[in-house]
Amino acid sequence: MVFAQRIAVPCHRHKVNRRFAHQQKYVPRRAMLYVPGDSEKKIHKISTLDVDCAVMDCEDGVALNKKKEARETIASVLSEGKYDFGRTERGVRCNQVTSGFAEDDFKVLFGAKVVPDLLLVPKVDTVDEMEWIADKLKVYLGERQMGAPLNLIFQIESAIGLINLHQIILKGLEKSEDGVFHLTGIMFGSDDFCANIGASRTLDAYELTYVRQKIVVHAKAYNLQAIDMVQINFKDLNALREQSLQGSRMGFTGKQVIHPNQVAVVQTAFSPSEEQIQWATEMIEAFNEHQKSGKGAFVFRGVMIDMPSVLQARNIVQLVQELDLIPPKQI
Repeated sequence: MVFAQRIAVPCHRHKVNRRFAHQQKYVPRRAMLYVPGDSEKKIHKISTLDVDCAVMDCEDGVALNKKKEARETIASVLSEGKYDFGRTERGVRCNQVTSGFAEDDFKVLFGAKVVPDLLLVPKVDTVDEMEWIADKLKVYLGERQMGAPLNLIFQIESAIGLINLHQIILKGLEKSEDGVFHLTGIMFGSDDFCANIGASRTLDAYELTYVRQKIVVHAKAYNLQAIDMVQINFKDLNALREQSLQGSRMGFTGKQVIHPNQVAVVQTAFSPSEEQIQWATEMIEAFNEHQKSGKGAFVFRGVMIDMPSVLQARNIVQLVQELDLIPPKQI
């Protein structure tokens, strides 16, 4: 049996941000945990969790009268270095471009002494909105001496956003050429999408198959990460596990989570299994031996192997190394 672990490669095919190409590497985002930005108590808890990415929220997780408090709390926590987040990527979700809150989010968050590693922008519907995001990031970050560009992920949460997805990606890649930000992924906002099209949610998410597949295909076409939807029933870990494995099989690289109890289940589902790791390491060893003898395609475990299969194995190896699942010397 041939295994394929889907991951995103840091540099996209359309254009390469040459200024930072040598610095960009794969950043695991198997679980992206939302944390209300106005709750320093909950932000503090991030330091006790081994989560790939924590997204401090200024949007849906925060009441309208708490928006100012949320952005200022996040900026303060990051700038003062109050908590050690360890390996966890420090992300922030701003408000929707058309909400009237987004520019204030940018002013405070990117005017602070320390800025987030990742910006997540919700409900991106049009090319003009992506252009607005890019232009504002240039205004607030363009003059700063940053060692690496800001990672940017945008959310698709409406029918018009899905229709415009390809052009939104192209605009984001074009605008990323100045090195201020690096477009790194696409995220699916399922509940807002269902509300937008009038769909009813089901346990197996059959009604969302088309949109999930379209997001994965577009993400992989440009070597972006694809982040799957939230499982809102955070107490049902069995349903979460099944939905996470389903997303992984579809090609998603990670999943949004809303409760700390969901983190371990999701990160396990989006990690290579021991069987996959063994297959990949042995496959690469066999490939290297055949290359030495001048052979191209070869048979491995009864299956004909060519370069696409080798690339799949290398993807698994890369992810394993980033996650420290086994020492690199063993691969």
